[in-house]
Amino acid sequence: MYIPSRIPFVKASAYGNDFLIIDREFQGADAAARTRSLCNRHNGVGADGVEWISQREGCDAHIELINADGSFAELSGNGTRCVAATLAHNRGGEEFTVSTDAGPRRCRLTGHSGNRYDFLTEMGHPLVGQPFVVEIGSMRREGVPVSMGNPHFVIFVEEFPAEWQRESQIIQSRADLFHQGVNVEWVQFRSQDEMVIRIFERGAGETQSSGTGTSASASAAIATRQAPEKLMVLAPGGAQRVEWHPGQPLQLEGAAVLICQGEFFL
Repeated sequence: MYIPSRIPFVKASAYGNDFLIIDREFQGADAAARTRSLCNRHNGVGADGVEWISQREGCDAHIELINADGSFAELSGNGTRCVAATLAHNRGGEEFTVSTDAGPRRCRLTGHSGNRYDFLTEMGHPLVGQPFVVEIGSMRREGVPVSMGNPHFVIFVEEFPAEWQRESQIIQSRADLFHQGVNVEWVQFRSQDEMVIRIFERGAGETQSSGTGTSASASAAIATRQAPEKLMVLAPGGAQRVEWHPGQPLQLEGAAVLICQGEFFL
């Protein structure tokens, strides 16, 4: 097997949720270990995950997402948009079908300025379950389970708890309830059609933004809180727009920025 001495990468970010886009041929024998090295914030390039990209018939690209801790993830909405931005930069064009392990996602370019690319992404059909309570010791939180092709637990609050990160970790520890792990979103309404969220992801911890987390939070609000079908969702990294009419695919609109490209030395 050919072992390269360096790995070419592109780094892109969607509202601070950052990814490395790398050809899958550079994964090596241990993709998880290589991903951890690349994503290390001190001794690597630094990222929330790597989108390993390859060619597959019937789509513009196939991606396999591995989180910063080396764990597998079915999908990232922001990561998919970062890949679409890379495709737009390299190939031109305005519409891309990106194959993910949660199914294909269609991205349509709606704006472009410099290294920023705006996309409307069809995120598929949310599966919103019935709310239930997670109780561990003195902690008791009711949330709404949502699948966006990956699992989420959406908690509506009046104010963000002081230790929401620690509580998120506790919720994620309930493997009996969340067999595939879970992304935890905390949601606070600012107005009828505007929400603020905090995000704690599988394999990455607290992140500045999340496309699937934004989509899950909005769909939970629409399905259970009678929120309007068009919402603005504000994460620490920035705002994304969601439109979802139940029974139809959810539409997510937001940007990706190409940050840099380079080579990682092995």
